[in-house]
Amino acid sequence: MQPTRIKPRFSPPAHWQAELFQSNPIFHDLQQLFQPGSCSSWPSPDWLNRLRSQTDFCFVGNELLEQDGRYYEDYIYATQQIPTRAENWHDLFGAFIWCLFPNTKALLNQLHIEEIARAGLSPRTVLRNKITLLDECGVLIAYTPAQKSMVQQVQQHQWQQVFWHQRPLWWQQIRPVIFGHAIYEMATQPFIGLTAKCWFIEVPEDFFNRPLCKSYAFLDQQLCQQISQQSECLLQKTQLTPLPLLGVPGWHADNQQLAFYSNTDYFRPKRHP
Repeated sequence: MQPTRIKPRFSPPAHWQAELFQSNPIFHDLQQLFQPGSCSSWPSPDWLNRLRSQTDFCFVGNELLEQDGRYYEDYIYATQQIPTRAENWHDLFGAFIWCLFPNTKALLNQLHIEEIARAGLSPRTVLRNKITLLDECGVLIAYTPAQKSMVQQVQQHQWQQVFWHQRPLWWQQIRPVIFGHAIYEMATQPFIGLTAKCWFIEVPEDFFNRPLCKSYAFLDQQLCQQISQQSECLLQKTQLTPLPLLGVPGWHADNQQLAFYSNTDYFRPKRHP
């Protein structure tokens, strides 16, 4: 198999494509929980508001933010309203993540505000950059205690071992859950080079047998608790490590062949100082 070049730029589909949620396995959870694939046109803020499990925030049109003039994070913190641009993939996926991880999203918003109060709006602090990295590109890796060694292999970029030789463990004892809405946006047109940032969460053995909504609620609770107890964990080198997303078994047709993982431009080895 010839190595595929990394795609230099990305643009999401220009129009609403409901079929993406039914045909692309990366969107399986969103389709199961929210059924966006049944929408004939772009979901509105009112449609999104019906998805909320918590009512202490709501989605509004982006024109309210434009009229208000405040900074995005400041507006959300003050009003508990999430500005959502019309016909915009990025904001649509952001809204889905607010519905799935309301506690963690509210905490990250709070941390932004605290950092701005401490250090000013610009330049951005290292912590704010890490918060944004998780918020935009994070993928939670839920794993059972038996798979701690596999987590270390991910951190060491042992991609063939992780994705190929231990393939049967995926979705049974280790599972990716997308947190970063930019990752979902880029998955609308998957390309070699699509890479997320891992956040590892140990889960109980019965986690993989729970209903999907309860699994997400558990991860929201755990992630929020980890960050609230020690926000510096966002700065740890063992978190937010790279994950070539199309290597995940079941998420890309080409990864059913071992040769797919030989592309070291995508499945990059670990750099050692």
